[in-house]
Amino acid sequence: MRVGQVLHAPGAAPSHVYFPTTAIVSLLHTLENAASAEIAVVGNEGVVGISLFMGGQSTTSRAVVQCAGFGLRLKADILQQEFDRRGSVLTLLLRYTQALITQMTQTAVCNRHHSLDQQLCRWLLLGLDRLQGDELVMTQARIANTLGVRREGITESALKLQRAGLIRYARGRISVLNRGGLEQRTCECYAVVKSEYDRLLPSAAAR
Repeated sequence: MRVGQVLHAPGAAPSHVYFPTTAIVSLLHTLENAASAEIAVVGNEGVVGISLFMGGQSTTSRAVVQCAGFGLRLKADILQQEFDRRGSVLTLLLRYTQALITQMTQTAVCNRHHSLDQQLCRWLLLGLDRLQGDELVMTQARIANTLGVRREGITESALKLQRAGLIRYARGRISVLNRGGLEQRTCECYAVVKSEYDRLLPSAAAR
């Protein structure tokens, strides 16, 4: 999965579902003026393309690879057949969907009520939860587009975190030096989302 690769576009019925293993996928909503904002992220805990088994066939969001890596791809009809068996796969997918909805709703609340510094910390922590290391490859321009804010705001917030010794940012690479510090600095939204994922997807939490 390459950075910027579009896995599915708004209004189109995806032909496949994707299970990221080392990549991170961003679910974005784009307005008529081309402005966009992230509504959720999907990594090794989830699946991209829930509209296929939820009955909607298509969605208004765009799925774009945020961090390059690998994943598994499955044809939509094969997943639908397994979903229709009403076995353990159905249960797991529905539990994941509930966790994803929690992330979406909490993101909306966070974007409305919390500072950009807190939002950036939340975003970094969500990314770390879906990566094996402590480094994210992401430009400030892409982060700004993801959070739906101006690039200058991201620059200022990143500098604050760097001065506090929480991150190191250079040439599009963000290294997290103090995860605990980020957790203390962010809002309650991260803890709410993580708690729900841990509750609904204990196997992913253990991994």
